[in-house]
Amino acid sequence: MSAILTDRQAEELNKAIVAYLGVIGASKTAEAFRAEANISASFDDATRKKYEGLLEKKWTSVVRLQKKVLELEQRNTSLQGELDSTTPTSLLRKNQDPTSWLPRAPARHTLQSHRSPITCVAFHPIFSSLASGSEDTTIKIWDWEMGELERTVKGHTKGVLDVDFGGPRGGTLLASCSSDLTIKLWDPSDEYKNIRTLPGHDHSVSAIRFIPSGAAGSPSSGNLLVSASRDKTLRIWDVTTGYCVKTIRGHADWVRDVAPSFDGRWLLSAGTDQTARLWDASSGEAKCTFLGHEHVIECVAIAPPVSYANLTSLAGIKKPPPISSSAEFVATGSRDKTIKIWDGRGTLIKTLAGHDNWVRGLVFHPGGQYLLSVSDDKTIRCWDLKQEGRCVKTVSDAHSHFVSCIRWAPNVVKDVPTNGDAANGAAVNGINKKKEEEAAKAGIRCVIATGSVDLNVRIFAS
Repeated sequence: MSAILTDRQAEELNKAIVAYLGVIGASKTAEAFRAEANISASFDDATRKKYEGLLEKKWTSVVRLQKKVLELEQRNTSLQGELDSTTPTSLLRKNQDPTSWLPRAPARHTLQSHRSPITCVAFHPIFSSLASGSEDTTIKIWDWEMGELERTVKGHTKGVLDVDFGGPRGGTLLASCSSDLTIKLWDPSDEYKNIRTLPGHDHSVSAIRFIPSGAAGSPSSGNLLVSASRDKTLRIWDVTTGYCVKTIRGHADWVRDVAPSFDGRWLLSAGTDQTARLWDASSGEAKCTFLGHEHVIECVAIAPPVSYANLTSLAGIKKPPPISSSAEFVATGSRDKTIKIWDGRGTLIKTLAGHDNWVRGLVFHPGGQYLLSVSDDKTIRCWDLKQEGRCVKTVSDAHSHFVSCIRWAPNVVKDVPTNGDAANGAAVNGINKKKEEEAAKAGIRCVIATGSVDLNVRIFAS
């Protein structure tokens, strides 16, 4: 008997070996092994069935664990290296304020499973789940903390172009849109079952976002969804009924991206007609058109109120707008390789030049000081709004091919006073405003996801 295994373990292993030999058709070897290993006659065909596949499962588990151990050893070596070269300055940086955290190479996780370029990523608002969509027609759900694939969601018949989590409070849904002209809703609480398909667009649906609702300053996702399409329209959908409640027309060509303001009052869209447009979400009326790019606009972002102070000084204005107001500043990224920052009335504040190829994704840092961008030049760039929009960090070779998308993990939701608790969200002595800022800072997750034509999703985290 093996000195490593107990009698019981050895017996189980022997039975699994006999079952495996039966599966591969080595009946003579199985009989000889049964005799030599003294496996009792009670181990009949019915019992053998229970042991089939056990050896293979154990083997693949060992291989997977070996890989995990190697990864942890490499991470341990790299962390030890950091410790060995620690200086007082680097220690300060390690314990830095999350409002000044920026991504750095190498990525914490590289998530591999898609078979075609990745087009979009989205974080679950509460759990450590990340959805990625690809031209391979699938959506994959990952655990971004562990770096593991949880499931593959199938249903679209052409490439998935965008994904977003949201929906009525307490009932988070995943929405996806595709070149197959449809929008699909999936229920994360029921194994991502497809609960509704929304047809209506006449061409590829390029972008999709849940529209927040609720008191200003305490946005919660609502039951409305906005989609942008190559059919030149934006559509607003009620996810509880599946009806299209509004169609917004105004763009002269393919609408490639759309972003709602934090309170759901405004929608910012842009596309192939080289314009960005700000719309009143309730009436569908155009508020403003942003003109200035020399090529297709690929991506848009609405500045969060926490960035107003920095953007106000960048614009040369003395007093920032109240933090309860929305869509005061916006950013657009284009194939002309530039990013432009505008005020909500259409005035160009700053052009950020530095990328060497199309700008494909934008996200404002939840701390309010930076704007991050990704591009077909394979980099992530970080622009400091306090320093006239200077590029203060470049993550070179963030991917080995074009970087198509970027999302920042949503803040941890905490019970904080809402802006409605006092005029403009600040009591006379400013206590409420200070509390809100502290709560927002405490809730920042220093986690970013990017997707690329190189088939990888990467997680950059502190």
